[in-house]
Amino acid sequence: MDTSNYQWLHHEGETPIKGWVRGVPLEDQARAQLRNIASLPFVGPWVAVMPDVHLGIGATVGSVVPTQGAIIPAAVGVDIGCGMAAVRTTLNARELPDSLSRLRSAIERAVPVGNGPHGEHRKTPDSIETALGGSGLWQRLQRIKARHPRIRLDKVEKQLGTLGGGNHFIEVCLDESDAVWVMLHSGSRGTGNLIGSYFIQRAREELGKRVLGYHVPDKDLAFFMEGEPLFDDYVEAVGWAQDYARANREAMMQRVLHAMRAELPKFRLQAMAVNCHHNYVQKETHAGQEMFVTRKGAVRAGMDELGIIPGSMGAKSFIVRGLGNGDSFESCSHGAGRVMSRTAARNSITLKQHREATAHVECRKDQAVIDESPAAYKDIDAVMTAQEDLVEVVHTLRQVVCVKG
Repeated sequence: MDTSNYQWLHHEGETPIKGWVRGVPLEDQARAQLRNIASLPFVGPWVAVMPDVHLGIGATVGSVVPTQGAIIPAAVGVDIGCGMAAVRTTLNARELPDSLSRLRSAIERAVPVGNGPHGEHRKTPDSIETALGGSGLWQRLQRIKARHPRIRLDKVEKQLGTLGGGNHFIEVCLDESDAVWVMLHSGSRGTGNLIGSYFIQRAREELGKRVLGYHVPDKDLAFFMEGEPLFDDYVEAVGWAQDYARANREAMMQRVLHAMRAELPKFRLQAMAVNCHHNYVQKETHAGQEMFVTRKGAVRAGMDELGIIPGSMGAKSFIVRGLGNGDSFESCSHGAGRVMSRTAARNSITLKQHREATAHVECRKDQAVIDESPAAYKDIDAVMTAQEDLVEVVHTLRQVVCVKG
């Protein structure tokens, strides 16, 4: 008897697509986009689809795309290395103040939030300069820029340790025992975006020069082939952005914890800590076969590996342990996944509905965050049920403070 949770999403004769989508919505456009990705001859042996799947640019968000001898930059995307970090503290809910507004304000002062200049450090803190210099990130980026002068360096120092905007967030959460956690979501910021956008454009240019014996159904599925100079340069650059994103989350976490120590009783950090990407590519071996695995909105969930699956602003989140399911290339979802576009959310969700959905959270209640309101996302419980064979829940978190960009 087959106990797998996935469904087949491809047509007969096509590269297989395994989708963990039972009980969750899947747009027709996203389904078509998945079939476009799977049609490329270097993709396979199959594509895995996570339950938070929704339409993306070029590649579908919530997809795991294995490739042989090629990488699709748009499948990785422009928020390279975007991911999650979480840490458990020794604090308990009863040690938190009745009003959490001061704590939220302290975090917002400690970490620049939003896009544009106001989301950057006005004066780069010494700790950030030390982290950047000691990590070797600055020197590595200069080597990349020497070959690709159009890649800018002016955002690197200003944005390390900053949140950004969109769906990025910082949260203070409580688990099932009322232990206090800090959780945050961000990536490689403006420099990663510039690197991603630059190489996506270069891949499109290369596509125009190629003589292929097959059809590429979307220019955003343009690719680099292994052995080409641009392939090696992209692998180096995307590796840099992924390392920068991880360092960014580490720097932010330090600044958030510093702000909390100024506002709350003394506390220590416990052993439970996670820092994981969900927009990235790396070389892996599955079923004895070496391949590049691109996770666009998916988390690695190897056996006993810890990951984070967040809900929306008003929904619970999960610390999970991977079950090492080979059918998903040892992956799971990266969150709840959008059920409506940002424009649709702004047009259909009222401010009253947003405030009711986030009544239990100290967070922004204004029109500017309507597109991040819980109704814009899938039901996180349904998403978790659909992937019970991919991960097991270690902790269930509910947020009490949410800082948005």
